Amino acid sequence: MEKTIAVTGAGTVPVQRAESPRDAAARYTEERHWDVVPGTWLEAVDGSERCSCGAADCPAPGAHPVDEDWRSLATGSVTVARTLWTERPGAAVLLPTGRAFDAIDVPETAGFLALARMDRMDLTLGPVTRTPERRMQFFVLPGGGAKAGDLVRALGWSPSRLDLVPLGEGQYVPAPPTRFGGRGAVQWARRPTSANRWLPDVGELISPLAYACGRDRS
Repeated sequence: MEKTIAVTGAGTVPVQRAESPRDAAARYTEERHWDVVPGTWLEAVDGSERCSCGAADCPAPGAHPVDEDWRSLATGSVTVARTLWTERPGAAVLLPTGRAFDAIDVPETAGFLALARMDRMDLTLGPVTRTPERRMQFFVLPGGGAKAGDLVRALGWSPSRLDLVPLGEGQYVPAPPTRFGGRGAVQWARRPTSANRWLPDVGELISPLAYACGRDRS
């Protein structure tokens, strides 16, 4: 059983098991049937870690696609995934959205508020990631990203006034154990289990997410 650790002012997250990017990528393809794609990685330069892209001011060091053609490298094969990460052991594990799932990206404070509200509402959740950039991504059924804006407007909110970002076709989510430079690693706020294999429709989650983002903004 996983223990939990407190997140000051936010909530609790599971203690993450130690796992290499290679093993994690293979497990995502095998257990969840998610496509995976290797991203950049961290390199030691003058005593510090720098993104393999070479940019000293990289906004997501070690946690973004290698090039514009990254979508063509995505694979759902366990064997291919193991080969790709054997060649680049430290590469980020990126999960393309718009395929097996979409995601709704929100600030961490709003994300934990929404999780608490969803638990009280007894909603069925999918996996939820938490990044060192203090963002959270809620996994929903494919196509959810395209519907999110209209659903937010139907609730009386202006999408431009909420820090709620739909991720769909052509985008991605960095997955555990991807590291963002020295900031830390991506973690699961709600890890993938057999209980959440069937993802919720975005319409089931959008109300508590929009409410939490509106409250966070105010």
